[in-house]
Amino acid sequence: MNDTATVHTAFGREDFAAFAAADRPGPIHMLNLVRLKARAEYPDGRTATGREAYAAYGRESRPVFERLGGRIVWRGRPEFMLIGPKSEAWDLAFIAEYPSVAAFVAMIRDPVYRAAMVHRQAGVADSRLLRHSPLDPGADFADP
Repeated sequence: MNDTATVHTAFGREDFAAFAAADRPGPIHMLNLVRLKARAEYPDGRTATGREAYAAYGRESRPVFERLGGRIVWRGRPEFMLIGPKSEAWDLAFIAEYPSVAAFVAMIRDPVYRAAMVHRQAGVADSRLLRHSPLDPGADFADP
């Protein structure tokens, strides 16, 4: 299977350790791209759509996200892939801001958040999660 066909729904221990070790002061922005399953796949066999499962993940994880200072800074509905693999069609796109790397790490380790993850795992077919350092918008595309 080539890399463009690889399904990504979770990160591994090594990736998480590298993420946490690359700490720095200040907020982080996490770009989320999510493709949902038509039907969620719960280990206990319950039925739901992928969208319903992801909505449950959002409801159950929100208190932890907000308590740790997280907020959604941008959301959009993907419509058309102009540049990039056509196989990478996304249902949801958003940027979540965390006050620090430590806040994101604390969220992932929180038992309430971890319990909510069952819904994400059940409903997500593929995803991308890309950490950014927020910058001022600038005057043009290349403005540092």
